[in-house]
Amino acid sequence: MSKKLKIFILLLSLSLSGFAQEQLSLQEAITIALQNNYDIKISKNQIDMAKNNANIGNAGMLPNLTGSYTNGGSIQNTRQTPATGPDRVITGAKSTNNSYGADLNWTIFDGFSMFANYDRLKELQKQGELNARLTILTTVADVITAYYDIVRQQQLVIAADSAMDVSVLRTSIAKTKLQLGRGSKLDVLTAQVDYNTDTSNYLQTKNALQVAKIRLNQLMVRDIGTSFSVVNNIDVDKGILFSKMAEMAEQQNPNVQNAFINQRIASLTLKSVRGARYPSISLNSGYSRANSTSPTGFNQKFAANGFTYGVTASINLFNGFLQRQQERNAKIEIDNSTLTLNKTKLDVNSQLLTAYQNYSTYLDLIKLEQRNVDIAKENLDITLAKYRLGSIAPLELREAQRNAIDAQNRFIEMQYQAKIAETTLKEISGNINLSN
Repeated sequence: MSKKLKIFILLLSLSLSGFAQEQLSLQEAITIALQNNYDIKISKNQIDMAKNNANIGNAGMLPNLTGSYTNGGSIQNTRQTPATGPDRVITGAKSTNNSYGADLNWTIFDGFSMFANYDRLKELQKQGELNARLTILTTVADVITAYYDIVRQQQLVIAADSAMDVSVLRTSIAKTKLQLGRGSKLDVLTAQVDYNTDTSNYLQTKNALQVAKIRLNQLMVRDIGTSFSVVNNIDVDKGILFSKMAEMAEQQNPNVQNAFINQRIASLTLKSVRGARYPSISLNSGYSRANSTSPTGFNQKFAANGFTYGVTASINLFNGFLQRQQERNAKIEIDNSTLTLNKTKLDVNSQLLTAYQNYSTYLDLIKLEQRNVDIAKENLDITLAKYRLGSIAPLELREAQRNAIDAQNRFIEMQYQAKIAETTLKEISGNINLSN
């Protein structure tokens, strides 16, 4: 057995041992990613923050209650000169003061701005949930793409392995012919060079397979060196209709929904700004208690406690036309949000149509390349049989072998690209099945 043939058997055994690993399904990959992915965890934390912010207190509907406490004093040397009598001199006169209390302030009307602010906070909460959903859709799409990239590379490894089989057989036939005096040393050397070329391609393809596995492990946030295998086929959904995808995108696409929310937020901002034209009415109340001592004062001791209450009303009469400026800017923001919504819809429709065009084309190419694979395989079998008989030159066999390899690789690539187009369509329409 030749040294190169031993190397081939070793590589083949390594390949087979790799495929014997524990198989990871796409559903398992998606489940792991949804549980571990950092971007998804961050988006969930942002949802919690938005929920915490969406409350009536943050909108200014609840009263403010402030407590205060003060304790201090002073030590002074004083000289008092009355209108009659001698001066009064006190050295080290110590004064103290102590007070505490609570103040309540409650704005009960501010031109409806507080209600607009509360509605705005609820819209921001919805926006946070939408952004989290967008992150989940993107992550799932990335996992699907990475998973089927592994399937593609795995199939390319098998195709490269088959090419090596043909090269090994060709080398063996060339050596046999040489021993029988019907061949030449040049044919043997050429066959060995082609075998080495196929071996190099096999090793590069296998390296690409390992790199693709690292990428998927990264998306699943687990040890990037974790070894696994995947299924060996790419199932493409061939029944997707553009009209259905477009309808779902209109209703479910996170970017479109985000644009709708931004439009509502802009309207609520204008409502809040207009609230400054109305009076602001507040209720206020408080309780305080104070004690002080002053040996140099008219009253050496003082104590007081009690409640305060009142109503405060104010209205903006003129602020240098800032109110009008703010309202105009808010109206411009509404106009911008409408333009952004229309642009987003156009962008989404354009992306959707492009993806569907690619999807339809790749489905046609799959059928074409499948036929090419069958033809190229039959051609290779016939050419190989003729080579055994010595009726054709080695160059013709190599050409048939290359055609077969190229046809198989194109067929694998078209399946993969069709799957990517299908995934893109479902991602844009917001219709990726998370359970797959």
